[in-house]
Amino acid sequence: MKSLLRWLMPLTLTSAALAADPWIVFNGKEGPGKGKKVVLIAGDEEYRSEESMPMLGRLLAEKHGFTCTVLFSINPKTGEIDPNEQTNIPGMKALDSADFVILATRFRELPDADMKHFVDYIEAGKPILGLRTATHAFAYNRNKTSPYASWSFDSQEWKGGFGKQVLGETWVNHHGDHGSQSTRAITEEINRSNPLLRGVTDVWGPTDVYAVDPLPADAKVLMRGQVLSGMTPESEAVKGPKNEPMMPVIWLRDRETKEGKNQIVIATTMGAATDFVHPGLRRFVVNATYWGTNIKIPEKLDADPVGEYKPSPFGNDKFTKGVKPADLLKK
Repeated sequence: MKSLLRWLMPLTLTSAALAADPWIVFNGKEGPGKGKKVVLIAGDEEYRSEESMPMLGRLLAEKHGFTCTVLFSINPKTGEIDPNEQTNIPGMKALDSADFVILATRFRELPDADMKHFVDYIEAGKPILGLRTATHAFAYNRNKTSPYASWSFDSQEWKGGFGKQVLGETWVNHHGDHGSQSTRAITEEINRSNPLLRGVTDVWGPTDVYAVDPLPADAKVLMRGQVLSGMTPESEAVKGPKNEPMMPVIWLRDRETKEGKNQIVIATTMGAATDFVHPGLRRFVVNATYWGTNIKIPEKLDADPVGEYKPSPFGNDKFTKGVKPADLLKK
């Protein structure tokens, strides 16, 4: 637990009462994002979003002024952060007043009353950034009569559910070899001048490239995932069909909602906690938050974590046990 807690303290709280809440709030300090509210939702079994999302929330709050609320999958019996708990993410009501959402969930099935906050946010045409497993953020296996069952990653009613219909892709398969082939993101030359890529260099992560079928016509590919032969940034690119062509790994959509509203949708199939050790993906997330909240992206900005950031390796059931959100606030 010590490694997870070390870099999260001390925090500025909106009130002392927040220490008892099953989520974390980082008050925005001075910065361009002052007055804007960002909600970061962690909830995947494998890629340690319960570690990366607090890091990103604190960075956005302390260095850029955004007030950030971080939500977690919580074991309802113990009150502990438990990525294996697929049906309980307290605090979804925070989305009602959010200006931007960063989503890193996998196969969640929330109660209808909680899911409604998310669906209302999306259907209102508000901006979102989906990380890694957000392409398969929801899976309805328990309550298939839910009014939100069509948001499931494997929905046939609303083909591909939230992932396909909103982000642009659902779960397909691993394109690179999981655990042995890492990812280097290569800029799509035609979109090199896109503001979302301003200052974005050195994008590498130990997670593998996901397969992506043809994206919607309105999607703009910003970077493609080069499959590397090993698990270091210096590994050589794999020769052959895995990189011919390379899969999209970061893209942008100007999506039209059912009500005809234009919605900013940003997605990346990178986003494990370990992918944020290198600076490029952190800078991209900060850029995306500026873009999504209609703030000009500066040429230079600070995207370094606040304090030490040493995330755990990805892997199923390898999360730090026994941690409650309130524990992350103790000195």
